[in-house]
Amino acid sequence: MSAKQDRRDKIASRAVQVGFLVALMGFWYFATAYWGVNRLLLPNPLNVWQELKDVLGSGEYLPDLKVTLTEVAVAFAISCSTGVTLGYLISRSQFLIKVFEPLLAGFYSVPIILFLPLYVLFFGLGEGSKIALGTTISFFPIVLNTIAGFGYVDRIFITAARSMGASDVQMFRYVLLPAAFPVILTGLRIGFTVTLLSILGSETLASLAGLGHKIVHLAEAMETARMFAYIAFVVVIAAFLNSVVSSVERRANRR
Repeated sequence: MSAKQDRRDKIASRAVQVGFLVALMGFWYFATAYWGVNRLLLPNPLNVWQELKDVLGSGEYLPDLKVTLTEVAVAFAISCSTGVTLGYLISRSQFLIKVFEPLLAGFYSVPIILFLPLYVLFFGLGEGSKIALGTTISFFPIVLNTIAGFGYVDRIFITAARSMGASDVQMFRYVLLPAAFPVILTGLRIGFTVTLLSILGSETLASLAGLGHKIVHLAEAMETARMFAYIAFVVVIAAFLNSVVSSVERRANRR
């Protein structure tokens, strides 16, 4: 009965989501077709669809997509490796946790995007500044979740493993890692999301290439229909990547 109810709830939630999107698209269409909204500011969705098909058919998006995905991959790889490693080392000492956890949480509360001009000054307008910014922003949720995962494992499990003669390697493999893994995965998912968003956002502010740069270039040229097509393309890419990461997290948590 519960499985059927869960299935019904899932279908109902999907129906509401689809209905919301359909209503939004209908409102958009009527606003531009019949309600006098300036199409220079808000193009008709049919025109946006035509531009999107042209963009996808021509393949002109590929160089910018390659730049953006490269920046995201490199930034996330750096923040993931450094965040997990440093978080684990800090979590081995309650003193270090008390010292660094509040400091890192305080830094995480600062809007680091404000430092983009400084990153551009040091690394230039190219990929380096976007990678540095994405790495910095995504580092904090990863390291904080790693500290929380490893640092607050129930002491009963650790005491029981030690009493049975578990070595440090066995303790990490069979006690600490399984207990901390779900929390670390959540940090990695959040870190990936903020990496993607921060890099796309920084590309719209100061860059030489990338999807964010392309959107700004089209806006400056007043090609709003094509600009909206690229925005729709970026939304689909971001939603797809986030769904992949969330799916990996769910599968890992079920094991």
